[in-house]
Amino acid sequence: MSVQLDQLARLPDAGVLPRGRGHGPRRSLMLLLLALAAVVLLYHATFWSMLELWSRSQTFAHGFLIVPISCWLAWRQRARLAALAPRPSWPGLLLLGALGLAWLLADAANVSVVEQYAATAMLPACVLAILGPPAVRLLAFPLAYLFLAVPFGEVFLEPLIDFTATFTVTALQWTGVPVFRDGSNFSLPTGNWSVVEACSGLRYLIAALALGALFAHVNFHSTRRRLAVMAAALLVPILANGVRAYMIVMLGHLSNMRLAVGVDHLIYGWLFFGLVALLLFWLAARWREPPPAPLLPPARPPALAARPGAGAAAASPRAVTRASVACLLLAALWPALALASHRDDGAKPPAIVLALPDPPAWRRLHDAAPGVPIWQAPYAGAPALFAATYARQNGAGAPVGLQLHWYARQARDAELLTHQTSPYGPRWLPLAQRVRQVDLASGALGVRESVLAHGGERLLVWRVYRQGGIVTARPVLVKLLLAQAKLLGRRQDGADLLVFAAYDELAPPPYAQLQAFLQAALPVIEQRLRELPHGP
Repeated sequence: MSVQLDQLARLPDAGVLPRGRGHGPRRSLMLLLLALAAVVLLYHATFWSMLELWSRSQTFAHGFLIVPISCWLAWRQRARLAALAPRPSWPGLLLLGALGLAWLLADAANVSVVEQYAATAMLPACVLAILGPPAVRLLAFPLAYLFLAVPFGEVFLEPLIDFTATFTVTALQWTGVPVFRDGSNFSLPTGNWSVVEACSGLRYLIAALALGALFAHVNFHSTRRRLAVMAAALLVPILANGVRAYMIVMLGHLSNMRLAVGVDHLIYGWLFFGLVALLLFWLAARWREPPPAPLLPPARPPALAARPGAGAAAASPRAVTRASVACLLLAALWPALALASHRDDGAKPPAIVLALPDPPAWRRLHDAAPGVPIWQAPYAGAPALFAATYARQNGAGAPVGLQLHWYARQARDAELLTHQTSPYGPRWLPLAQRVRQVDLASGALGVRESVLAHGGERLLVWRVYRQGGIVTARPVLVKLLLAQAKLLGRRQDGADLLVFAAYDELAPPPYAQLQAFLQAALPVIEQRLRELPHGP
């Protein structure tokens, strides 16, 4: 009996590597680290752009902490990771290839955030391809936490600003303070206030989400409680930012604009956010879950334990090496293709002087003529420019301004669509934005409509883009057409077309005037743009 027990004790347990085979997992981990390092080096420009945004914007400065925290969380799992049998996954290679293609398209279209997400997602894809699904499940949170390092969130600025302004004005009205709102600006008897980017609460929201996700992972184990904590980390900062804005406005109002109107404005905000975050996590900690007790593996009969197919078998070292080499080749393919697509980026665009004949039934006005709107839309790079103001030949209606920016070739920071710190210039503030369908003789045309304000003056702006011979108001389509042109070696010239008219805040917007001008001018502009060269 003792001899049988001794023989049974010497049998390897299923899923656990027997002695003398520990070099396999360690070798697989070394190959994985080499593959991850290769991805970082091959896509260093993308990762460097993330680091530059961390250092330049306080909103995304948390990225400096996300990466070391993710590494620490993965390091905590080192013992369990070393005990896993490597199981290379071909779906991981397919995922890596798909992410590389997405990165290539984003690079061609100059969409930085998609590039950054794709490059970051390549890291977990390498883990899946080399070590297999068990390793991805074990490192799921550290790998997912890396995505919070991508500088993303500016798309939520406008909704957050609008919510904060609405919350503040409503709270002021409930407390009996007279207030007049104009977009994100509002006036009280004691002074004027404006909800700007720094007041949107985006910084608080991103910081709370990063902290909430980490807190939920470390202190909770059930999926329901983790999701509840993360939902609270998303909703509470938004509501708290509205309360913070209301309190600051009330403090300034009650002190006759002596308090909360300078640097102390920001100090009060961060102190309030710190107090809210502390209270939120203190309450969440009351429902902290103890770590689950480790489960002992079930006893197996000797015959089952000795069966070759019982449990997950480790892949051969040769299979792990092949998967690692395939990851390296796939990762290196897309930067090489991107380099080829950018071969003409440094070429000097042709010198073009844009000139347009007057549209039918319209005449060009002198820039100093009465009623001519004074506004210049910001643009990136050095496009060919055309700007003029027109009026109907019969004198009916308000003057209409036209601005045309034409790019022979488009590169990063010198293209139709690029981030502008002040997209409408320093003087004008946006009140409303939407996509409007305009009926023309050639059919319905979507335009991006903006209403800008400066005091009591209003400016109605319609904007469309022309890329690849297609006139559209959809930025996503513009980017896809640009990526297609670059990758296929076609014309990549594009134009930014704006028509606008000024009016008083008490007058109706001049929709009919802009529609009539666009009806007459668009065929003339299309004909001129088709005649322009696009360079070598």
